[in-house]
Amino acid sequence: MSRSPRSVSIINEHTLSDDWYSLKKYTVDYQRADGSRQTYCREVYDKGDGVTVFLYHRAQQTIILTRQFRLPLKIQGESGLLIETAAGLLEGEDPITRIRAEIEEETGYRIQQVTKVFDAWMSPGAVTEKLHFFIAEYSHKDCIHSGGGVYEEGEDIEVLELPFQQAVEMMQRGEINDAKTIMLLQYAIINKLLV
Repeated sequence: MSRSPRSVSIINEHTLSDDWYSLKKYTVDYQRADGSRQTYCREVYDKGDGVTVFLYHRAQQTIILTRQFRLPLKIQGESGLLIETAAGLLEGEDPITRIRAEIEEETGYRIQQVTKVFDAWMSPGAVTEKLHFFIAEYSHKDCIHSGGGVYEEGEDIEVLELPFQQAVEMMQRGEINDAKTIMLLQYAIINKLLV
């Protein structure tokens, strides 16, 4: 199924914004499958790579999710509140170190044992982010504070502990519609993490 590599040249790179993250416009010369060449422009948003985790309690058959405001949802006419797995950017750290920190910041749980399950490009048509996906078991003895995120970063996160089956039903009804969360719920179903 492999295809031979094609010649790709970046002709020009122009920074459009470097505020929250970096937005650049690229002019690219690309060799098409038929051998012809095509030049086109694309805008690419670089926010860095990230991590996310599926936190589950096998004995209780529960999971921990978060709910927080996401501006793009509001812009698209929704409430802006999104139910999702704990997640964050690498911020120069390795994925395991970062996911442990994100779990603690967002949910208040200190988890040592995390297992990486896969990586995925989240929106490769315009965003550079590759997301590292983890799973981890939690227990109530792991809870060291109430969570909520980092105030200075504008985070105002609600921690939700839900029965796994309820979360699956919420996904099926479209109440959980975050891509990374759906991917991890599906992973849990396929791999029978919770029954």
